[in-house]
Amino acid sequence: MTVRIGAITFDCADPMTMSAFWSEATGRPVDEGASEFFASIGMKNPEGGPRWLFAQVPEAKTAKNRCHLDLEADDPAAEVKRLVGLGATHVAEKDEWNFQWNVMADPEGNEFCVSRPH
Repeated sequence: MTVRIGAITFDCADPMTMSAFWSEATGRPVDEGASEFFASIGMKNPEGGPRWLFAQVPEAKTAKNRCHLDLEADDPAAEVKRLVGLGATHVAEKDEWNFQWNVMADPEGNEFCVSRPH
């Protein structure tokens, strides 16, 4: 038996803001029925990509993510600029192991990275 990614889930304070940010970032619409408590992207995705879920929780983020998204773009600098315009924060530029990437944070501080395709 094997497993597959069923959803990428964000515990967050504001599912509407978070789903709107990730909708714009990924170019996928927020599903109908979004509320202040729960929102999703791709629940009935005919393309088969992972679903994105945003669930309101009372606790705030308190530490660095141990697991995060790595996004790839042909022009990382342009993508970083676009994501900052959507509400992300540029945290750092990294250059390690002969590889360069940008550390970003979404509107609630969840880290993710942007780089050229691996």
